[in-house]
Amino acid sequence: MIRRNQQLLTQLYVGVDFFIIQLSFLLAWWLKFESGLLPYDVSVPLETYTLWSLVYGAVAIIIGFLVSLYTPKRKKRYAEDFWKIIEIHLISLFILLSLMFFFKEVDISRAYLGMYMIGNITFTLLYRYVLKQILKSLRQKGYNRQFMLILGAGSLGRTFYNNLRQYPDLGYEVIGFLDDYRKWDTDEQKHFKPILGSMDDLSAILTKHLIDEVVLALPLDAHSKYPEIINTCEKAGVRTLIIPDFFDYLPARPMFDYFAGMPLINVRDIPLDLTMNRLVKRVFDIVFSILAIIITLPLMLLVALGVKLTSPGPIIFKQERVGLNRRTFHMYKFRSMKLLPEGMVDTGWTTRNDPRRTRFGSFIRATSLDELPQFFNVLLGHMSVVGPRPERPYFVNQFKEEIPKYMIKHHVRPGITGLAQSQGLRGDTSIQDRIEQDIFYIENWSLLFDIKIIFKTILNGFKNAY
Repeated sequence: MIRRNQQLLTQLYVGVDFFIIQLSFLLAWWLKFESGLLPYDVSVPLETYTLWSLVYGAVAIIIGFLVSLYTPKRKKRYAEDFWKIIEIHLISLFILLSLMFFFKEVDISRAYLGMYMIGNITFTLLYRYVLKQILKSLRQKGYNRQFMLILGAGSLGRTFYNNLRQYPDLGYEVIGFLDDYRKWDTDEQKHFKPILGSMDDLSAILTKHLIDEVVLALPLDAHSKYPEIINTCEKAGVRTLIIPDFFDYLPARPMFDYFAGMPLINVRDIPLDLTMNRLVKRVFDIVFSILAIIITLPLMLLVALGVKLTSPGPIIFKQERVGLNRRTFHMYKFRSMKLLPEGMVDTGWTTRNDPRRTRFGSFIRATSLDELPQFFNVLLGHMSVVGPRPERPYFVNQFKEEIPKYMIKHHVRPGITGLAQSQGLRGDTSIQDRIEQDIFYIENWSLLFDIKIIFKTILNGFKNAY
C-alpha cells in the first residue's frame, strides 16, 4: 500500500512539474508576443515554441529522475528540493540551447527564454513549497500518518524517539518499543511509549498492530538477530530501517560504496571525489580566476605600488601552506607585514592589533586586497576559488592533535574563500567553528553552493579581516 501510494504521488509530481513547465511557456509567450508590454517581431511560429517547450519538459523530467528529485519526500527537507530544482532547470536549459544550436534554431527570442526560465523555476519552487506545507499541516493534525515500532529501548532507541518527537510534521507515530532486557521506570513510562514485549514477540506485534516501518536501534552485540528480524518484517510487508550503533562516527549523509562485490559504508562521502564534479569545479575556477584577474588587474597594480612605496621588501609574500592531499605549496599574497630578521621563522597568529603589520598592510588586510594574487594560485591548480582556507604546516601539526577531524579539510583543494569565511569566521576566531563549516561544505558541495558562498563573501567578506 505504501509503495502504491508513493508511486501515485511520484506520478502526480511528474505530471504537475510538466504542467508547470507548459504553463510557464504559455505565460512567457503571452508576455512577449501577445500582451503588448514588450516589443516583438514573431519570426518563429507558435508551433515551434510549443515543440521546444515539450522537449524541455521531457528533458527536465528525465534529469529530475537522474538526480533523485522524485524520491519519497516525507523525510526530506525542502532545501534539498530547492537546490535540486534550480540545478535541474539550469542543466535542462543548457541541453535545450545545445539542441537548438544543433538543429540551427537560432531565432528563438532571448527575452522569451529568460521569462520562460524564471517562470519554470519560480512556479515549481512555489507549488512544491505550498504542497509541502499543506502535507505538514495535515500530518500534524493526524492525517496521512505512518506508524513505527522501535526495536531497542536502550540509549540509541530513546535518542531516536526523542529526536522524532521534534518533527511532528513528518507524520510518524511510534506505537511502542520491543526490548529483551529493559523495563521502563515510573518517570520513563510518562515520557516514552510502552515496551510491548521482547524481540520474540515481533511477529505477533506486526500481526496485531498496523505498522508501516520498524526501526532497529539495537547495540552491536545484537547483530546476530538482524537476519531473523528483517525476514519477519519483510514477511509482514513492513519496511525495515537500521540505525547503526556507530552512527556518531558517520557523516550527516553517509553513502554506500560497492567494492569487491560487497557494500561498504563510506564514512566520509565527498562529492568532489567524482570526476565530473572535479572537472566542473576546475573549469569554473579557471574561468572565474581569469575574469577576476582581468577585472582587478588595475587594482592589483595600485596595491603593488602601494606596498613598494610604503615599506622595504618584496611586493609579493610567499608562504608555505598545506593543500590538497596534505601536499604543501606556496600561497601568494601582497605583503602586509614587516620583514622578519634573517633566520627567524614566523609561527605567530595574526591578531587584531598585530604590531608586525605595516600601515598600508593594515588597509589591504582589512579590505582583503592582499588576497588578490591567490587567483594565480587558482590558475596553477594549487587552490580553488571556494574551499577550506589553507594553513601553515606549523599550525596544521598543532591543530590535527587538538581538533577532531581537522585533517578532513585536506581532502579538497583549499580556497581563497570558504563557507566559514563567508560567515565572518576569519582572523582570530574559533578554529573548531571553522572546521565544522569546512566539513559541512566538503560533504555538501555543489556548484551553486560555491556561487552562493562567493556572493556571501562579497557581502560579509571584510568581517573579522585583520
